This record gives sequence, structure tokens and C-alpha cells, in this order.
Amino acid sequence: MSDPLNVVVLVGSLRKASYTRRIARALIALAPPTLACRIVEIGDLPLYTEDLDATPPAAWTRFRDEIRAADAVLITTPEYNRSVPGALKNAIDVGSRPDYPSPWDGLPAAVVSVSPYKLGGFGANHHIRQSMVFLNMPVMQQPEAYIGEAAAMFDGSGEVLTPNGRAFLERVITGFADWAALTSRDARRRA
Repeated sequence: MSDPLNVVVLVGSLRKASYTRRIARALIALAPPTLACRIVEIGDLPLYTEDLDATPPAAWTRFRDEIRAADAVLITTPEYNRSVPGALKNAIDVGSRPDYPSPWDGLPAAVVSVSPYKLGGFGANHHIRQSMVFLNMPVMQQPEAYIGEAAAMFDGSGEVLTPNGRAFLERVITGFADWAALTSRDARRRA
């Protein structure tokens, strides 16, 4: 058996008790042994400005190094005003420098959007996908993961997945494991 793929998990919500973070932790717990998933925090990243490119802040360098070391990226995100949370968009922008080669270049990715409302963060999900297409990141198409009414994924404690919630997240993370193995940089080199 080969080494597991190193998966960076980005959580678009900075709130510690958010449903988005709970979903990320649940996906990590359900990941097959072919994936080694870990959350990389984005809340400490100063806002991106080209003025700092010559002498990047330490947090930018740390983040870019973590992305460069990754084999795949899994993003869980809420939707803010029908779009991407500012902290997550900032992380995508910070990680996209230097221009060539971008640390994101070629990394397989998946987006799981989470909302307490019915639409499931559809707008944020697709806005992130637009950025990923530009950054040359193959994005998993199926299963689509728009989690509406996120509280229903968990039992009364808010921490334990319901059987339906578990089954759905298992399908997502298993699909992502297959997608990442198929589209990883190593897989493309072997082809």
C-alpha cells in the first residue's frame, strides 16, 4: 500500500463551533486510510496585498508551504451573502502567489458548502469552483456537496452525526479519495 495522500482541509468559517467546522471534522474522521487529512487554519493570514510580495508575512509563507506540501485540498465553507467568506477568499489569494508556479497548481480539490438554510451554500460553492478552475485545480464534480439545514446532520448534542448525515459524508469523502487518487500530481505523472 502506498502512503496516504496529504490532504489540506480549509474551513471557511472562523467560528470555533460552526457547523462548517463540525462537518470538516466529521469528514476527517470518516476519511479512508488512503487520505491523511488535517485542518490548516486561515484566520491568521493578513489580507493579501501585492505590496507585501517582496517580504511576505510569516503566516503567508507558512500557509504557502503547507499548500505546496499537500497532495489535495478539501474545502468546507459557509456562504456569506451568496458568496465566499472573506477569510477563505483571502486564503485562496494568498496561496495563489507567487504567480508561477502557484502552490495550488494541479492540486485535486473538493468543495463542501454548509448552511443552516435550505440552499446549502450553492453560491459560495460555485464561486470557489470558479477560482479553482483559474488556479488549475481539478475539482471533484460528484458527489456534489451542498449541505442545507446543517443542524439536521447531527443529533441533539450537535456533535454526533445522524445515520443519514454519516452516510452522506461517507459518500463525499470516499468519492473525494477516489478523485484525489485519480487526479493527483503523482497519478498524472504515472499516466
